[in-house]
Amino acid sequence: MDAKRAPAGAHNKAGIGVWTARGRDKEPRRGCRPPPELLVVGFLGTMALLVLSFGGGGGLMPIGLPRTELVQRPDAASPVHGDPDRDKPASSLRQDQADVRLLGGLLSPAFGEQSCRSRYASYLYRRPSPFRSSSYLVERLRRYEARHRRCGPGSPIFNEAVEHLRSGRNAARSECQYAVWTPFNGLGNRMLALASTFLYALLTDRVLLVHAPHEFDGLFCDPFPGSSWTLPAGFPIADFEGTFTMTSPASYKNMKQAGAISGDHLTNVTAEALPAYMFLDLIQSYTGAAFCEADQRVLAKFNWMVVKSDVYFATAFFLMPAYGRELARLFPEKEAVFHHLARYLFHPSNDVWGIVCRLYEAYLAGADERLGLQVRVFPELPVPFETMYGQIMRCSAQEGLLPRVARDDGAGRNSSAVPPRDGAKKMTSILVTSLSPEYYERIRGVYRSNSTDAGGHVAVHQPSHEGAQHTEARGHNQLALAEIYLLSFCDRIVTTAVSTFGYVAHGLAGVRPLVLLRAPSPEMPAEPPCVRSLSVEPCLHAPPQQMCDAPEGSDIGTRVPSVQHCEDVHRGVKLFS
Repeated sequence: MDAKRAPAGAHNKAGIGVWTARGRDKEPRRGCRPPPELLVVGFLGTMALLVLSFGGGGGLMPIGLPRTELVQRPDAASPVHGDPDRDKPASSLRQDQADVRLLGGLLSPAFGEQSCRSRYASYLYRRPSPFRSSSYLVERLRRYEARHRRCGPGSPIFNEAVEHLRSGRNAARSECQYAVWTPFNGLGNRMLALASTFLYALLTDRVLLVHAPHEFDGLFCDPFPGSSWTLPAGFPIADFEGTFTMTSPASYKNMKQAGAISGDHLTNVTAEALPAYMFLDLIQSYTGAAFCEADQRVLAKFNWMVVKSDVYFATAFFLMPAYGRELARLFPEKEAVFHHLARYLFHPSNDVWGIVCRLYEAYLAGADERLGLQVRVFPELPVPFETMYGQIMRCSAQEGLLPRVARDDGAGRNSSAVPPRDGAKKMTSILVTSLSPEYYERIRGVYRSNSTDAGGHVAVHQPSHEGAQHTEARGHNQLALAEIYLLSFCDRIVTTAVSTFGYVAHGLAGVRPLVLLRAPSPEMPAEPPCVRSLSVEPCLHAPPQQMCDAPEGSDIGTRVPSVQHCEDVHRGVKLFS
Protein backbone atom coordinates (compact mmCIF):
# COMPACT_ATOMS: atom_id res chain seq x y z
CA MET A 1 0.00 0.00 0.00
CA ASP A 2 1.33 3.47 -0.88
CA ALA A 3 2.03 5.99 1.82
CA LYS A 4 -0.56 8.71 2.16
CA ARG A 5 0.28 12.26 1.19
CA ALA A 6 -0.50 15.44 3.07
CA PRO A 7 -3.84 16.99 2.14
CA ALA A 8 -3.94 20.34 0.42
CA GLY A 9 -3.20 23.16 2.79
CA ALA A 10 -1.26 21.08 5.26
CA HIS A 11 1.31 23.11 7.12
CA ASN A 12 4.43 23.60 5.01
CA LYS A 13 4.15 20.20 3.32
CA ALA A 14 4.50 18.55 6.71
CA GLY A 15 3.80 14.88 7.11
CA ILE A 16 4.90 12.91 4.06
CA GLY A 17 3.52 9.93 5.93
CA VAL A 18 4.59 6.67 7.50
CA TRP A 19 4.22 3.09 6.41
CA THR A 20 1.75 1.08 8.44
CA ALA A 21 1.42 -2.63 9.00
CA ARG A 22 -2.37 -2.42 8.69
CA GLY A 23 -2.88 0.50 6.33
CA ARG A 24 -5.34 2.17 8.70
CA ASP A 25 -5.72 5.93 9.08
CA LYS A 26 -5.40 7.39 12.52
CA GLU A 27 -5.46 11.02 13.55
CA PRO A 28 -2.55 12.10 15.76
CA ARG A 29 -3.61 13.20 19.19
CA ARG A 30 -3.34 16.88 19.94
CA GLY A 31 -0.87 17.98 22.53
CA CYS A 32 2.61 16.86 23.41
CA ARG A 33 3.02 13.59 25.27
CA PRO A 34 6.43 12.98 26.83
CA PRO A 35 7.80 9.46 27.13
CA PRO A 36 5.72 7.58 29.71
CA GLU A 37 8.66 6.89 31.99
CA LEU A 38 9.17 10.64 32.35
CA LEU A 39 5.63 11.72 33.20
CA VAL A 40 6.18 11.39 36.94
CA VAL A 41 9.55 13.12 36.66
CA GLY A 42 7.94 15.98 34.76
CA PHE A 43 5.16 16.36 37.35
CA LEU A 44 7.61 16.51 40.24
CA GLY A 45 9.79 18.96 38.31
CA THR A 46 6.77 21.15 37.65
CA MET A 47 5.83 21.25 41.33
CA ALA A 48 9.38 22.09 42.33
CA LEU A 49 9.69 24.80 39.71
CA LEU A 50 6.46 26.46 40.84
CA VAL A 51 8.19 27.18 44.11
CA LEU A 52 11.15 28.76 42.29
CA SER A 53 9.47 30.72 39.49
CA PHE A 54 6.58 33.06 38.85
CA GLY A 55 3.67 32.46 36.49
CA GLY A 56 3.06 33.81 33.01
CA GLY A 57 0.58 33.86 30.20
CA GLY A 58 0.56 32.64 26.65
CA GLY A 59 -0.60 29.71 24.63
CA LEU A 60 0.05 27.47 21.69
CA MET A 61 -1.32 28.41 18.32
CA PRO A 62 -3.07 25.35 16.91
CA ILE A 63 -1.51 23.78 13.86
CA GLY A 64 -3.14 21.12 11.74
CA LEU A 65 -1.21 17.99 10.83
CA PRO A 66 -2.10 15.72 7.95
CA ARG A 67 -3.69 12.39 8.58
CA THR A 68 -0.94 9.87 9.13
CA GLU A 69 -0.80 6.11 9.13
CA LEU A 70 0.67 4.70 12.28
CA VAL A 71 2.37 1.36 12.51
CA GLN A 72 0.54 -1.14 14.67
CA ARG A 73 2.10 -0.86 18.09
CA PRO A 74 2.74 -3.72 20.48
CA ASP A 75 -0.08 -4.32 22.93
CA ALA A 76 2.22 -3.85 25.89
CA ALA A 77 2.99 -0.30 26.86
CA SER A 78 6.56 0.93 26.94
CA PRO A 79 8.07 -0.17 30.25
CA VAL A 80 8.89 2.31 32.93
CA HIS A 81 12.55 2.17 33.81
CA GLY A 82 13.43 1.32 37.37
CA ASP A 83 13.40 4.41 39.57
CA PRO A 84 16.79 4.92 41.27
CA ASP A 85 15.29 7.69 43.43
CA ARG A 86 12.49 5.64 45.00
CA ASP A 87 14.16 5.59 48.42
CA LYS A 88 14.98 9.32 48.53
CA PRO A 89 13.01 11.69 50.78
CA ALA A 90 10.31 13.60 48.90
CA SER A 91 11.96 16.98 49.51
CA SER A 92 15.29 15.73 48.15
CA LEU A 93 13.58 14.24 45.10
CA ARG A 94 11.76 17.51 44.37
CA GLN A 95 15.04 19.42 44.55
CA ASP A 96 16.76 16.88 42.29
CA GLN A 97 14.00 17.16 39.69
CA ALA A 98 14.05 20.95 39.83
CA ASP A 99 17.78 20.77 39.14
CA VAL A 100 17.20 18.47 36.17
CA ARG A 101 14.43 20.71 34.87
CA LEU A 102 16.77 23.70 34.99
CA LEU A 103 19.48 21.69 33.21
CA GLY A 104 21.77 21.62 36.20
CA GLY A 105 21.42 25.35 36.77
CA LEU A 106 21.91 26.49 33.17
CA LEU A 107 18.38 27.88 33.04
CA SER A 108 17.02 30.60 35.27
CA PRO A 109 13.77 29.73 37.10
CA ALA A 110 12.56 33.33 36.65
CA PHE A 111 10.27 32.64 33.68
CA GLY A 112 6.61 31.72 33.58
CA GLU A 113 6.08 28.31 32.01
CA GLN A 114 3.32 29.40 29.66
CA SER A 115 5.37 32.22 28.14
CA CYS A 116 7.74 29.65 26.62
CA ARG A 117 6.57 26.08 27.01
CA SER A 118 9.67 24.51 25.52
CA ARG A 119 12.08 26.07 28.02
CA TYR A 120 11.29 23.79 30.94
CA ALA A 121 9.89 20.84 28.94
CA SER A 122 12.30 19.91 26.16
CA TYR A 123 14.56 17.94 28.52
CA LEU A 124 11.73 15.45 28.98
CA TYR A 125 12.13 14.20 25.43
CA ARG A 126 15.86 13.59 25.40
CA ARG A 127 18.10 11.18 27.19
CA PRO A 128 19.85 12.75 30.18
CA SER A 129 22.81 14.86 29.19
CA PRO A 130 26.19 13.15 29.69
CA PHE A 131 27.70 16.55 30.51
CA ARG A 132 27.43 18.59 33.67
CA SER A 133 27.64 22.35 33.43
CA SER A 134 30.30 23.90 35.64
CA SER A 135 29.27 25.96 38.64
CA TYR A 136 31.34 28.79 37.20
CA LEU A 137 29.38 28.74 33.93
CA VAL A 138 26.13 28.90 35.93
CA GLU A 139 27.50 31.83 37.94
CA ARG A 140 28.60 33.67 34.80
CA LEU A 141 25.19 33.16 33.17
CA ARG A 142 23.41 34.69 36.17
CA ARG A 143 25.84 37.62 36.09
CA TYR A 144 25.25 38.04 32.37
CA GLU A 145 21.48 38.06 32.88
CA ALA A 146 21.83 40.83 35.46
CA ARG A 147 23.94 42.84 33.01
CA HIS A 148 21.43 42.27 30.23
CA ARG A 149 18.60 43.57 32.44
CA ARG A 150 20.66 46.62 33.36
CA CYS A 151 21.86 47.37 29.82
CA GLY A 152 19.27 45.79 27.53
CA PRO A 153 16.52 47.34 25.41
CA GLY A 154 14.30 49.76 27.33
CA SER A 155 16.86 50.55 30.03
CA PRO A 156 18.20 54.11 30.51
CA ILE A 157 21.72 52.88 29.75
CA PHE A 158 20.58 51.36 26.47
CA ASN A 159 18.69 54.47 25.47
CA GLU A 160 21.77 56.60 26.11
CA ALA A 161 24.00 54.21 24.15
CA VAL A 162 21.57 54.33 21.20
CA GLU A 163 21.67 58.14 21.22
CA HIS A 164 25.46 58.03 21.08
CA LEU A 165 25.23 55.63 18.13
CA ARG A 166 22.68 57.84 16.41
CA SER A 167 24.95 60.87 16.78
CA GLY A 168 27.93 58.96 15.37
CA ARG A 169 29.92 59.04 18.61
CA ASN A 170 31.83 56.23 20.31
CA ALA A 171 31.53 57.38 23.92
CA ALA A 172 34.35 56.93 26.41
CA ARG A 173 33.90 55.02 29.66
CA SER A 174 30.59 53.52 28.54
CA GLU A 175 29.06 51.35 31.23
CA CYS A 176 27.79 48.81 28.67
CA GLN A 177 29.08 47.57 25.35
CA TYR A 178 27.06 45.67 22.77
CA ALA A 179 27.49 42.85 20.25
CA VAL A 180 24.67 42.95 17.68
CA TRP A 181 24.28 39.68 15.80
CA THR A 182 22.78 39.73 12.30
CA PRO A 183 21.77 36.50 10.52
CA PHE A 184 23.37 35.06 7.42
CA ASN A 185 22.84 31.82 5.48
CA GLY A 186 20.67 28.88 6.63
CA LEU A 187 19.10 28.20 10.03
CA GLY A 188 21.84 25.80 11.17
CA ASN A 189 24.53 28.34 10.26
CA ARG A 190 22.61 31.03 12.09
CA MET A 191 22.28 29.05 15.31
CA LEU A 192 25.98 28.16 15.31
CA ALA A 193 27.02 31.77 14.69
CA LEU A 194 24.59 33.14 17.28
CA ALA A 195 25.88 30.76 19.95
CA SER A 196 29.43 31.81 19.06
CA THR A 197 28.51 35.49 19.35
CA PHE A 198 27.00 34.87 22.78
CA LEU A 199 30.21 33.19 23.93
CA TYR A 200 32.11 36.23 22.66
CA ALA A 201 29.77 38.45 24.67
CA LEU A 202 30.46 36.37 27.78
CA LEU A 203 34.21 36.58 27.30
CA THR A 204 34.26 40.33 26.66
CA ASP A 205 31.44 41.49 28.98
CA ARG A 206 29.27 42.69 26.13
CA VAL A 207 25.49 42.54 25.83
CA LEU A 208 24.15 40.33 23.04
CA LEU A 209 21.41 41.79 20.87
CA VAL A 210 19.75 40.12 17.89
CA HIS A 211 18.72 41.69 14.61
CA ALA A 212 15.69 39.56 13.74
CA PRO A 213 14.35 40.02 10.21
CA HIS A 214 10.91 38.69 9.33
CA GLU A 215 12.01 35.15 8.55
CA PHE A 216 13.88 34.84 11.88
CA ASP A 217 11.48 36.72 14.13
CA GLY A 218 9.38 34.52 16.39
CA LEU A 219 11.44 31.34 16.09
CA PHE A 220 12.85 31.45 19.62
CA CYS A 221 11.82 32.67 23.04
CA ASP A 222 13.87 35.36 24.74
CA PRO A 223 16.58 33.51 26.70
CA PHE A 224 17.31 36.27 29.23
CA PRO A 225 14.81 36.98 32.03
CA GLY A 226 13.51 40.49 32.45
CA SER A 227 14.72 41.85 29.11
CA SER A 228 14.57 41.17 25.39
CA TRP A 229 17.49 40.20 23.18
CA THR A 230 15.81 41.64 20.06
CA LEU A 231 16.74 45.06 18.72
CA PRO A 232 13.75 47.36 19.24
CA ALA A 233 11.98 49.29 16.51
CA GLY A 234 13.61 52.59 15.70
CA PHE A 235 17.18 51.35 16.05
CA PRO A 236 19.47 53.80 14.22
CA ILE A 237 20.75 51.17 11.78
CA ALA A 238 17.84 49.95 9.69
CA ASP A 239 19.30 48.42 6.50
CA PHE A 240 21.45 45.63 7.92
CA GLU A 241 21.53 43.68 4.67
CA GLY A 242 22.69 46.64 2.62
CA THR A 243 25.02 48.14 5.22
CA PHE A 244 26.95 45.08 6.36
CA THR A 245 28.50 43.60 3.24
CA MET A 246 31.97 42.37 2.35
CA THR A 247 32.84 45.83 0.97
CA SER A 248 31.52 47.82 3.93
CA PRO A 249 33.91 50.61 5.03
CA ALA A 250 32.93 49.82 8.64
CA SER A 251 34.25 46.25 8.29
CA TYR A 252 37.14 45.57 10.63
CA LYS A 253 38.84 43.34 8.08
CA ASN A 254 38.62 46.04 5.40
CA MET A 255 39.96 48.73 7.72
CA LYS A 256 42.74 46.38 8.79
CA GLN A 257 43.67 45.38 5.23
CA ALA A 258 43.70 49.03 4.17
CA GLY A 259 46.05 49.87 7.04
CA ALA A 260 43.56 52.28 8.56
CA ILE A 261 43.77 50.62 11.97
CA SER A 262 46.09 48.25 13.78
CA GLY A 263 46.88 47.27 17.33
CA ASP A 264 49.96 49.49 17.38
CA HIS A 265 48.15 52.45 15.82
CA LEU A 266 45.37 52.41 18.41
CA THR A 267 47.48 51.87 21.52
CA ASN A 268 47.13 55.47 22.61
CA VAL A 269 43.97 56.40 20.70
CA THR A 270 41.00 57.33 22.84
CA ALA A 271 37.61 55.71 22.37
CA GLU A 272 36.07 59.05 21.34
CA ALA A 273 38.31 59.18 18.27
CA LEU A 274 36.90 55.91 16.87
CA PRO A 275 33.82 55.39 14.65
CA ALA A 276 30.50 54.83 16.36
CA TYR A 277 30.47 51.11 15.53
CA MET A 278 32.55 48.31 14.06
CA PHE A 279 31.40 45.59 11.68
CA LEU A 280 32.98 42.20 12.44
CA ASP A 281 32.66 40.15 9.25
CA LEU A 282 33.28 36.49 10.07
CA ILE A 283 31.63 34.68 7.18
CA GLN A 284 33.37 31.59 5.80
CA SER A 285 35.41 33.51 3.26
CA TYR A 286 37.29 35.42 5.95
CA THR A 287 37.56 34.31 9.55
CA GLY A 288 41.13 35.34 10.27
CA ALA A 289 40.52 39.03 10.91
CA ALA A 290 39.85 39.09 14.62
CA PHE A 291 41.58 36.28 16.48
CA CYS A 292 44.87 37.87 17.40
CA GLU A 293 45.13 39.34 20.87
CA ALA A 294 46.11 42.68 19.31
CA ASP A 295 42.83 42.60 17.39
CA GLN A 296 40.92 42.02 20.60
CA ARG A 297 42.53 45.07 22.21
CA VAL A 298 41.34 47.18 19.28
CA LEU A 299 37.84 45.75 19.25
CA ALA A 300 37.48 46.33 23.00
CA LYS A 301 37.49 50.09 22.36
CA PHE A 302 34.26 50.01 20.35
CA ASN A 303 30.99 50.23 22.28
CA TRP A 304 28.92 48.92 19.37
CA MET A 305 29.92 45.90 17.31
CA VAL A 306 27.85 44.21 14.60
CA VAL A 307 28.75 40.53 14.06
CA LYS A 308 27.86 38.66 10.87
CA SER A 309 28.90 35.06 10.44
CA ASP A 310 27.75 31.69 9.15
CA VAL A 311 30.27 29.53 11.02
CA TYR A 312 30.86 28.19 14.51
CA PHE A 313 33.71 30.56 15.30
CA ALA A 314 33.55 29.79 19.04
CA THR A 315 36.28 27.21 18.42
CA ALA A 316 38.78 29.94 17.51
CA PHE A 317 38.66 31.44 21.01
CA PHE A 318 40.20 28.23 22.37
CA LEU A 319 43.29 28.94 20.27
CA MET A 320 43.82 32.30 22.00
CA PRO A 321 45.92 32.24 25.20
CA ALA A 322 44.20 35.40 26.46
CA TYR A 323 40.93 33.50 26.93
CA GLY A 324 42.42 30.17 27.95
CA ARG A 325 41.95 30.38 31.71
CA GLU A 326 38.40 31.74 31.50
CA LEU A 327 37.32 29.11 28.98
CA ALA A 328 38.82 26.32 31.09
CA ARG A 329 36.70 27.43 34.04
CA LEU A 330 33.56 27.84 31.94
CA PHE A 331 33.88 24.55 30.07
CA PRO A 332 35.99 21.86 31.78
CA GLU A 333 34.58 19.42 29.19
CA LYS A 334 35.56 21.04 25.92
CA GLU A 335 33.27 19.00 23.68
CA ALA A 336 30.21 20.28 25.56
CA VAL A 337 30.59 23.98 24.71
CA PHE A 338 27.87 24.16 22.07
CA HIS A 339 25.73 21.64 23.96
CA HIS A 340 25.55 23.96 26.97
CA LEU A 341 25.25 27.20 25.00
CA ALA A 342 22.52 25.85 22.72
CA ARG A 343 20.39 24.43 25.53
CA TYR A 344 20.67 27.77 27.33
CA LEU A 345 19.93 30.02 24.36
CA PHE A 346 17.62 28.21 21.98
CA HIS A 347 14.07 27.57 23.14
CA PRO A 348 11.52 27.20 20.35
CA SER A 349 8.68 29.69 20.55
CA ASN A 350 5.23 28.41 21.49
CA ASP A 351 4.26 28.35 17.82
CA VAL A 352 7.25 26.19 16.89
CA TRP A 353 6.89 24.05 20.02
CA GLY A 354 3.33 23.30 18.94
CA ILE A 355 4.72 21.85 15.69
CA VAL A 356 7.33 19.85 17.62
CA CYS A 357 4.74 18.41 19.97
CA ARG A 358 2.34 17.34 17.26
CA LEU A 359 5.03 15.74 15.14
CA TYR A 360 6.52 14.01 18.17
CA GLU A 361 3.13 12.62 19.14
CA ALA A 362 2.44 11.38 15.63
CA TYR A 363 5.88 9.96 14.89
CA LEU A 364 7.97 9.18 17.96
CA ALA A 365 5.89 8.98 21.13
CA GLY A 366 5.27 5.22 21.25
CA ALA A 367 8.60 3.90 19.99
CA ASP A 368 11.01 1.73 21.96
CA GLU A 369 13.86 3.08 19.85
CA ARG A 370 14.09 6.27 17.81
CA LEU A 371 16.61 6.51 14.97
CA GLY A 372 17.19 9.90 13.34
CA LEU A 373 18.58 10.00 9.79
CA GLN A 374 19.50 13.40 8.35
CA VAL A 375 20.36 13.39 4.64
CA ARG A 376 21.67 16.50 2.90
CA VAL A 377 22.96 16.63 -0.67
CA PHE A 378 24.64 19.94 -1.46
CA PRO A 379 24.31 21.67 -4.85
CA GLU A 380 28.08 21.97 -5.22
CA LEU A 381 28.42 18.16 -4.92
CA PRO A 382 25.24 16.66 -6.46
CA VAL A 383 25.65 13.04 -5.46
CA PRO A 384 23.08 10.89 -7.32
CA PHE A 385 20.30 9.35 -5.26
CA GLU A 386 21.39 5.75 -5.82
CA THR A 387 24.94 6.56 -4.72
CA MET A 388 23.79 8.33 -1.57
CA TYR A 389 21.22 5.66 -0.73
CA GLY A 390 23.87 2.97 -1.20
CA GLN A 391 26.13 4.87 1.21
CA ILE A 392 23.36 4.92 3.81
CA MET A 393 22.83 1.17 3.43
CA ARG A 394 26.57 0.46 3.67
CA CYS A 395 26.74 2.58 6.83
CA SER A 396 23.73 0.71 8.21
CA ALA A 397 25.39 -2.65 7.57
CA GLN A 398 28.66 -1.42 9.08
CA GLU A 399 27.12 0.06 12.21
CA GLY A 400 23.96 -2.01 12.76
CA LEU A 401 21.55 0.88 12.29
CA LEU A 402 18.34 -0.26 10.64
CA PRO A 403 16.39 -3.27 11.91
CA ARG A 404 17.32 -6.48 10.11
CA VAL A 405 15.04 -7.57 7.30
CA ALA A 406 14.30 -11.31 7.18
CA ARG A 407 15.18 -13.33 4.08
CA ASP A 408 13.59 -16.53 2.88
CA ASP A 409 16.57 -18.57 4.10
CA GLY A 410 16.12 -17.19 7.61
CA ALA A 411 19.18 -14.94 7.47
CA GLY A 412 18.92 -11.23 7.97
CA ARG A 413 20.11 -8.47 5.68
CA ASN A 414 20.81 -4.73 5.80
CA SER A 415 21.86 -4.47 9.44
CA SER A 416 21.42 -5.78 12.91
CA ALA A 417 18.82 -4.47 15.30
CA VAL A 418 18.96 -4.39 19.06
CA PRO A 419 17.40 -7.66 20.29
CA PRO A 420 13.81 -7.35 21.52
CA ARG A 421 13.25 -6.98 25.21
CA ASP A 422 12.13 -10.23 26.89
CA GLY A 423 10.66 -11.54 23.67
CA ALA A 424 8.37 -8.54 23.22
CA LYS A 425 8.02 -7.11 19.75
CA LYS A 426 10.06 -3.96 19.51
CA MET A 427 8.73 -0.71 18.06
CA THR A 428 11.34 1.24 16.07
CA SER A 429 10.65 4.68 14.63
CA ILE A 430 12.94 5.94 11.87
CA LEU A 431 12.78 9.70 11.41
CA VAL A 432 14.12 10.91 8.05
CA THR A 433 14.85 14.60 7.57
CA SER A 434 15.73 15.62 4.03
CA LEU A 435 14.77 18.12 1.38
CA SER A 436 14.02 15.13 -0.87
CA PRO A 437 11.36 12.42 -0.35
CA GLU A 438 13.25 9.61 -2.15
CA TYR A 439 15.24 8.34 0.86
CA TYR A 440 12.12 8.07 2.98
CA GLU A 441 10.24 6.31 0.20
CA ARG A 442 12.99 3.77 -0.45
CA ILE A 443 13.49 2.91 3.22
CA ARG A 444 9.75 2.72 3.76
CA GLY A 445 9.55 0.33 0.82
CA VAL A 446 12.05 -2.03 2.41
CA TYR A 447 9.87 -2.50 5.50
CA ARG A 448 6.63 -2.48 3.56
CA SER A 449 7.78 -5.47 1.48
CA ASN A 450 9.66 -7.43 4.13
CA SER A 451 9.19 -8.47 7.72
CA THR A 452 11.93 -7.79 10.22
CA ASP A 453 14.19 -10.60 11.36
CA ALA A 454 13.17 -10.05 14.99
CA GLY A 455 9.48 -9.66 14.18
CA GLY A 456 9.35 -6.12 15.46
CA HIS A 457 7.39 -3.11 14.26
CA VAL A 458 9.10 -0.44 12.15
CA ALA A 459 7.66 2.96 11.26
CA VAL A 460 9.34 5.30 8.81
CA HIS A 461 8.48 9.00 8.96
CA GLN A 462 9.42 12.19 7.16
CA PRO A 463 7.85 15.45 8.35
CA SER A 464 8.50 17.44 5.15
CA HIS A 465 10.20 17.52 1.77
CA GLU A 466 10.65 21.13 0.74
CA GLY A 467 12.80 20.32 -2.29
CA ALA A 468 15.07 23.31 -1.70
CA GLN A 469 16.19 25.45 1.21
CA HIS A 470 14.09 28.60 1.69
CA THR A 471 15.77 30.50 4.49
CA GLU A 472 13.90 33.63 3.48
CA ALA A 473 10.55 32.04 4.48
CA ARG A 474 9.51 32.01 8.14
CA GLY A 475 7.34 28.91 7.70
CA HIS A 476 10.28 26.99 6.26
CA ASN A 477 12.46 28.01 9.21
CA GLN A 478 9.78 27.06 11.73
CA LEU A 479 9.52 23.57 10.31
CA ALA A 480 13.32 23.27 10.00
CA LEU A 481 13.69 24.17 13.68
CA ALA A 482 10.99 21.65 14.62
CA GLU A 483 12.82 18.94 12.69
CA ILE A 484 16.13 19.83 14.36
CA TYR A 485 14.46 19.31 17.72
CA LEU A 486 12.85 16.04 16.66
CA LEU A 487 16.26 14.76 15.54
CA SER A 488 17.71 15.75 18.90
CA PHE A 489 15.04 13.61 20.62
CA CYS A 490 16.24 10.44 18.85
CA ASP A 491 18.26 7.76 20.63
CA ARG A 492 20.70 7.40 17.75
CA ILE A 493 21.49 10.11 15.21
CA VAL A 494 23.03 9.85 11.74
CA THR A 495 23.99 13.14 10.09
CA THR A 496 25.51 14.22 6.80
CA ALA A 497 29.04 15.61 6.61
CA VAL A 498 29.37 19.41 6.55
CA SER A 499 25.69 19.93 7.44
CA THR A 500 25.18 22.62 10.07
CA PHE A 501 21.58 21.37 10.47
CA GLY A 502 23.00 18.07 11.70
CA TYR A 503 25.58 19.79 13.91
CA VAL A 504 22.86 21.65 15.80
CA ALA A 505 20.68 18.54 16.24
CA HIS A 506 23.36 16.28 17.71
CA GLY A 507 24.80 19.20 19.69
CA LEU A 508 21.46 19.78 21.41
CA ALA A 509 21.19 16.06 22.11
CA GLY A 510 24.73 15.86 23.47
CA VAL A 511 25.53 12.75 21.43
CA ARG A 512 28.38 11.79 19.12
CA PRO A 513 26.65 10.99 15.85
CA LEU A 514 27.46 8.72 12.99
CA VAL A 515 28.52 10.97 10.11
CA LEU A 516 27.88 10.08 6.47
CA LEU A 517 31.16 11.17 4.91
CA ARG A 518 31.39 13.36 1.84
CA ALA A 519 32.09 11.62 -1.44
CA PRO A 520 35.25 12.75 -3.28
CA SER A 521 33.11 13.38 -6.38
CA PRO A 522 29.51 12.76 -7.51
CA GLU A 523 30.66 9.64 -9.36
CA MET A 524 32.76 8.12 -6.56
CA PRO A 525 31.15 6.72 -3.39
CA ALA A 526 32.53 7.72 0.00
CA GLU A 527 34.76 5.15 1.64
CA PRO A 528 34.23 4.39 4.46
CA PRO A 529 30.56 5.29 4.22
CA CYS A 530 30.40 6.76 7.72
CA VAL A 531 32.40 7.26 10.89
CA ARG A 532 31.52 7.80 14.52
CA SER A 533 32.29 11.36 15.52
CA LEU A 534 34.70 11.58 18.44
CA SER A 535 33.19 14.82 19.72
CA VAL A 536 29.77 16.38 20.19
CA GLU A 537 31.07 19.77 19.02
CA PRO A 538 30.31 21.30 15.61
CA CYS A 539 33.10 21.78 13.10
CA LEU A 540 34.49 25.21 12.30
CA HIS A 541 34.66 24.80 8.53
CA ALA A 542 36.84 27.81 7.79
CA PRO A 543 39.25 28.40 10.68
CA PRO A 544 41.76 31.25 10.68
CA GLN A 545 44.52 30.28 8.30
CA GLN A 546 47.14 31.28 10.83
CA MET A 547 47.09 32.44 14.44
CA CYS A 548 49.16 35.52 15.16
CA ASP A 549 51.64 33.96 17.56
CA ALA A 550 52.13 30.78 15.50
CA PRO A 551 55.01 30.14 13.08
CA GLU A 552 54.08 30.69 9.45
CA GLY A 553 52.68 27.57 7.84
CA SER A 554 51.94 25.82 11.14
CA ASP A 555 48.88 23.60 11.46
CA ILE A 556 46.35 25.19 13.83
CA GLY A 557 44.76 21.76 14.28
CA THR A 558 47.81 20.72 16.29
CA ARG A 559 48.38 23.84 18.40
CA VAL A 560 46.42 22.79 21.47
CA PRO A 561 45.25 19.30 22.48
CA SER A 562 41.56 20.28 22.63
CA VAL A 563 41.42 21.64 19.05
CA GLN A 564 41.85 19.04 16.31
CA HIS A 565 40.77 18.53 12.72
CA CYS A 566 37.21 17.47 11.98
CA GLU A 567 36.19 14.05 10.69
CA ASP A 568 34.06 15.52 7.89
CA VAL A 569 36.05 18.63 6.87
CA HIS A 570 39.76 17.95 7.19
CA ARG A 571 40.84 21.59 6.99
CA GLY A 572 38.23 22.47 9.63
CA VAL A 573 38.79 22.20 13.38
CA LYS A 574 36.61 21.31 16.36
CA LEU A 575 36.86 20.90 20.10
CA PHE A 576 37.58 17.57 21.74
CA SER A 577 37.57 16.70 25.44
